[in-house]
Amino acid sequence: MSLVTTKYEHIAVDESGAPIIAGTTMKVVELVTETRAYGWSAEELHFQHPHLTLGQIYSALAYYWDHAEKLDQDIEHRLQHIEQMHQAAGPSPLMARLKAKGLR
Repeated sequence: MSLVTTKYEHIAVDESGAPIIAGTTMKVVELVTETRAYGWSAEELHFQHPHLTLGQIYSALAYYWDHAEKLDQDIEHRLQHIEQMHQAAGPSPLMARLKAKGLR
């Protein structure tokens, strides 16, 4: 895997152009998405991801805020892709059984 360093101590850019926490496979957008979805602080992110240091987490959050427009577009693209996959998969057999039992 080829990485490009950035001016952020703990952030590198992978071959697909996604900023990641150097030395890990954790993408910056993954941490940002968790912050948005759950309202997690940096300290809670650290609790949930003990393999990351607070320095790595704060560096990822700083990178996000300095590149928010581009990363927000990336997050939106990922969400659209998930929705397309969800629609293409159709209803799950489990959901059909739950609906048949009036549980959904």
